[in-house]
Amino acid sequence: MSSSSSQRRRVNSDSLSCVPESGILNERILLLVFESLKWDVNVLCQTACVSRKLQAVAKRLLWKELCLYRAPRMVSELTSGGPASRLGGGFSALAKLLFYCCGCESTRCFEVSQPVPGHFMKSTRFSKTSGRSFLMRRCGSDLLYVSDPCEHPTGSSNRGDDLGIFRGVFRGFLKSKTRDCLIRGVGLEDGVHCPYCGARCWSMTAARLVPKSAARRLGANEDGIEYFVCVNGHMYGTCWLVRLSSDDGDDDHDDDDKNFDQTVNNSCSN
Repeated sequence: MSSSSSQRRRVNSDSLSCVPESGILNERILLLVFESLKWDVNVLCQTACVSRKLQAVAKRLLWKELCLYRAPRMVSELTSGGPASRLGGGFSALAKLLFYCCGCESTRCFEVSQPVPGHFMKSTRFSKTSGRSFLMRRCGSDLLYVSDPCEHPTGSSNRGDDLGIFRGVFRGFLKSKTRDCLIRGVGLEDGVHCPYCGARCWSMTAARLVPKSAARRLGANEDGIEYFVCVNGHMYGTCWLVRLSSDDGDDDHDDDDKNFDQTVNNSCSN
């Protein structure tokens, strides 16, 4: 009796393994669905939360396709150069970095009156020209994309300035000169983890690797900027933005920035 029942169980399991994937788990169908939605990041986030299987499909395939659709030029730059340019943290972390302002809280080198929560961005411009301003001269051969700062008015700030939150990503961080300088110069920060991949981070401020050009690029006070870089090459930071008068122009951006930019829109109408 037990032998026949075990045989039935084996037959049933074998027959189930031959059943084709349902529509919701069929990768070709999923790709077509998200293509029709123009790779809406909010829908993809919700889809990845439905089940572990969908989460695995999103991590292996869908996040990559979203990044390629939304930021093709930037992804091409970040992944060019062979195995050394492998994306640390994967495409799921890159997708979060493209669309999500991580907010901020006080650190040992940067104090805010109250924490600022993270939020999705409607649109963000990333620029590797801007990224050059965040690199010390000896690290100038590294490639770094940096976003424009997300501005957060802080009426309660003692400084009277607005808070700017920015983020970025290195190409081939494992082979970068910035990483070499960090390893030789300072240890990883205790209790600080990347909001995009969860990895541990170095403080560029503590390592004294923040050039003055970074504050100028951001339109910030030189003594009011801090940023971190995680072991996977994601960068995020905060600054106190100088309030400009109506006569001040945006002259700090190079005329050829448009050739090195990638604007990422969180919109179905892209």
